[in-house]
Amino acid sequence: MAVPKRDAVLAAAQEAAREAAVAIAETGTVGEHVGFVMDEDRVGTHYFDCTAVAYPGWRWAITVTRPPRGRAALISETHLVAGDDALLSPQWVPYAERLAPGDVGPGDVTPKIDDDPLLEGGFEATGEEDVDQVGFFELGLGRPRVLSAEGRDAAAQRWYDGEHGPETDIARKAPAPCSSCGFFVPMAGALRSVFGVCANEWSPSDGSVVSLNHGCGAHSEVDMERSEPEHIEPPVLDDNVLEIVES
Repeated sequence: MAVPKRDAVLAAAQEAAREAAVAIAETGTVGEHVGFVMDEDRVGTHYFDCTAVAYPGWRWAITVTRPPRGRAALISETHLVAGDDALLSPQWVPYAERLAPGDVGPGDVTPKIDDDPLLEGGFEATGEEDVDQVGFFELGLGRPRVLSAEGRDAAAQRWYDGEHGPETDIARKAPAPCSSCGFFVPMAGALRSVFGVCANEWSPSDGSVVSLNHGCGAHSEVDMERSEPEHIEPPVLDDNVLEIVES
C-alpha cells in the first residue's frame, strides 16, 4: 500500500488542530504536540499529549483535511486515543467467565454452559423396565448430564487440595485419619476410594466432603489423655492452738 504524500497545508495546521483539541478537552489537559501522520491523500492527524491524570499515555488526535486545490485545512474529527504506553481498562470478560466460586447467592442463577467439558450426557430411558430401574434408582441417574471424567478429576483435585484434604493444619495434627472414624460416610461411585462425608457434629468438617486421610480431634475412636485426679489429704485440725479474733 502506497504511503500518502506529505501534505504541507495539513502539516502546517498545528495551531488549528490544537484549538480544536482545547475546545473538546478538559481545561489544561492538552499538552505538547507529539506528531503528525498522513492517513491518506489530503487527510492527516495531529497528535497532542493528554495531561489528564486519569489518562496517562493517551493522546488527543485531531484529524484535518482539505478539498482538492484547497489552501486551508478543515477540522474533520477529534478523538482521545490510546498511545503505546496508555493505561487501558481490562479486557471485557463475559458474565459466565467472571463468576468465581462463592459468588452465587440466594436468588442468583448461573448461565447454562451447553458444551461444558466437566459434564457429559447422563442415562437416558431405554423403554426396558429392568434396565431403566437400574439406571434411575440404583445408579441415581436420570439427569440430562452427569460429571464427565474431566469434571470428576477436577472436583477431586479441588477437594483434595482444599481445607478438608490431608495438608491442612488440623489434618496434620489429627490423632487418626477419617478413614478409621465411625462418623465417616463413604461416597458412592468412582470417588469412593478417596472421599467420604463427615457426619460428626463435633467436627469442623461436619457435613463436608473429606478425604480418607483428612482428620480432626473429634475422631470416634480416639480418646484424650486423662490425668489421674490429684489426691488431697483431709485437713488437720489442731485443737491445742487458740486463735484470737479481735472484734
